[in-house]
Amino acid sequence: MAKKSAVNRNEMVKRLVAQYASKRESLKDIANDEKLPLEERFEARLKLAELPRNSSKTRIRNRCEITGRPRAYYRKLKMSRISLRELGSHGLIPGLVKSSW
Repeated sequence: MAKKSAVNRNEMVKRLVAQYASKRESLKDIANDEKLPLEERFEARLKLAELPRNSSKTRIRNRCEITGRPRAYYRKLKMSRISLRELGSHGLIPGLVKSSW
């Protein structure tokens, strides 16, 4: 089980990303538009740098929804390999059979 503080911090980052998504997108469009003058693009980059770091989408860490484990994460199932194995062994995931020999 992951620390509650790490899971809560990740939730806060997700909220910040959602809150600043439109503003960040518009500033990025301005900064990357080569048709605009250099000063205007530079100004957009400065405004982008003033936004909170945690409002960037790349700061979100994929975590298991059951345990909060950050590693060995299956995106399709939104859980870690350990949780997947436990649920599969108990027969709670349809179509998944744990092999043993």
